[in-house]
Amino acid sequence: MEDMFRQFWWLIFPLSWFVFGAYQSWLSYRANRDTLDLIKTYAQSGREPPPELMAKLSKRWNDGDDLGEVDDDDRFRRRHRRRHWRQHTWSRVALFGCLCAGFTFAAVTNLYDAGPAFVIVSFVMAALAVAAAVSILVDRGPRV
Repeated sequence: MEDMFRQFWWLIFPLSWFVFGAYQSWLSYRANRDTLDLIKTYAQSGREPPPELMAKLSKRWNDGDDLGEVDDDDRFRRRHRRRHWRQHTWSRVALFGCLCAGFTFAAVTNLYDAGPAFVIVSFVMAALAVAAAVSILVDRGPRV
């Protein structure tokens, strides 16, 4: 058992990221469910829910500033944030592409006599680079 831990100790990191992501998704689900329950309560009593409450449901694209009103300046800020996000994501494509190239070089030169391991890592890095690129190209973004 100890020998297996020494070989696969690095799996702690991706598994912990997976668990943390699942926990964040669960918390987001609960917050949205509670918000919908509150909106249902407003609807049953015949009152209009506040715009802040409705904006809370779209928090993925809304950073929480000026939730009640949308003006031209707010639209400009959202577009600017979206453009900045896309540029940041292109840096991820470049990062994973460079890592893929480095690990491919290590696999080809059989660095540390671990060529097959580097081949696997280079394929994973290539897949992440392609996934980031596809995510940018397919994403339509928020409707502003």
